[in-house]
Amino acid sequence: MEHSLGTLLPLYSVIPFVGMLLSIALGPVLFPKLWHHHFGKVSAAWAALLAVPLIVVYGKQGVDELLHLLIADYIPFIVLIGSLFTVGGGILVRTSLKGTTWVNAGFLTIGAIVASWMGTTGAAMLLIRPFLRVNKDRKYKAFMVVFFIFMVANVGGALTPLGDPPLFLGFLHGVPFFWTLRLITPMAVVLAGLLLIYIAFDKYYLAKEQKEGGLALASFYGDGAAAQDLSGAGSAPGKKLEILGAQNFILLAVIIGVILFSGYVKMSEVSILGVHLGWQDVIRNLVLVVIMVISMKITPRAVREENEYSWGPILEILYLFFGIFVTMAPALAILKAGESGALSFITAAVKEPAQYFWIAGALSSFLDNAPTYLTFFSTALGQFYPGMAEAPAVAQFLADQPLYLLAISAGSVFFGAVTYIGNAPNFMVRSIAEESGVKMPSFFGYMVYSFCILLPLFGVVTWLFFL
Repeated sequence: MEHSLGTLLPLYSVIPFVGMLLSIALGPVLFPKLWHHHFGKVSAAWAALLAVPLIVVYGKQGVDELLHLLIADYIPFIVLIGSLFTVGGGILVRTSLKGTTWVNAGFLTIGAIVASWMGTTGAAMLLIRPFLRVNKDRKYKAFMVVFFIFMVANVGGALTPLGDPPLFLGFLHGVPFFWTLRLITPMAVVLAGLLLIYIAFDKYYLAKEQKEGGLALASFYGDGAAAQDLSGAGSAPGKKLEILGAQNFILLAVIIGVILFSGYVKMSEVSILGVHLGWQDVIRNLVLVVIMVISMKITPRAVREENEYSWGPILEILYLFFGIFVTMAPALAILKAGESGALSFITAAVKEPAQYFWIAGALSSFLDNAPTYLTFFSTALGQFYPGMAEAPAVAQFLADQPLYLLAISAGSVFFGAVTYIGNAPNFMVRSIAEESGVKMPSFFGYMVYSFCILLPLFGVVTWLFFL
């Protein structure tokens, strides 16, 4: 894909993207009913406000940019998210566990561990519904979902290319599959910090619930002494675990396999509306669609009904991320243009690992973290090995400057938790939680959590690993 468009676009071309973000942030707060019924139209309007002038002013170049973004990025994104959502929604986890502090901490820990191996989206879709069910009688639940987004939907995906899209892009560009295991120490620091903070939050809200009498603890457990059990390890009886729809685990394994296939196998290209895709990518997308259909066919309807499965969350992703992907096209193109683009002051200022961590991370909080990762990966290669072909440059980069790639990788993955749009499962988890009756924080309300909790932890990570 040519990057010359990024050298031509003015900085004000990012205004529709800012408008899209503000609509997502303020629409549900200021105009909740209007937003609920018309958010798809708002998304389409912002997309049109960007697309029409782009095509009118830049002609074929503008058309090519938008088609590439939609065909090569948006459609695979939706297909992958949709397949994981469908398969995860077909797995029903029944348990008589109750939402004690330690049970919830266990859910978050297990979710964070498996996220690197089945993807943050896969882990989030598998566990968010049972997580909400074990806490159905808790009064204050929004903070739990926020920590679930932090740990399971983002930070836990840092160890392998299966965990998060930026790392998969690095794998496609020559970073060995298990190289990202080096992120285990900074990831462990962030997860340990989050877990300790979560336990403090949970104990505080449990004490508040008990003081307010908002939790019918005795009937909840059938035990008059249950009030004490919730704040400790608990002695709730019947910790039985039952999994229905387990055949979907096979489909989940197929999803992981076909993603690896598309990364390892290089086939000839096919042109779709002028956008060149490898056949391995086309095959991956088709297989993922087939998996969605198979999952719907082989999963009993009763399982999905008990799982409270609906198409609402994925439709919200479909509509809103269409607007996000289209309107962010100028911002990404300008960034890719590096020192020749209107954001050259950003790429020119990035020289040290800590700067890569924070700037790649900050942009990943609002832009798609996969191309943002690739932009700064390319910036670092150009900084150390200008003019060298990519394959030998990557090999030399990994040997001589591994700290830089660790910083870019950690920033792109960790900072996805800073906003609802930083990583796709964030939005989906929020939507599922709201469908279950949890009143989630607004766009900016969520950022109060992330700024106060995540940014200090990222400061510790910077001090320990990237200075």
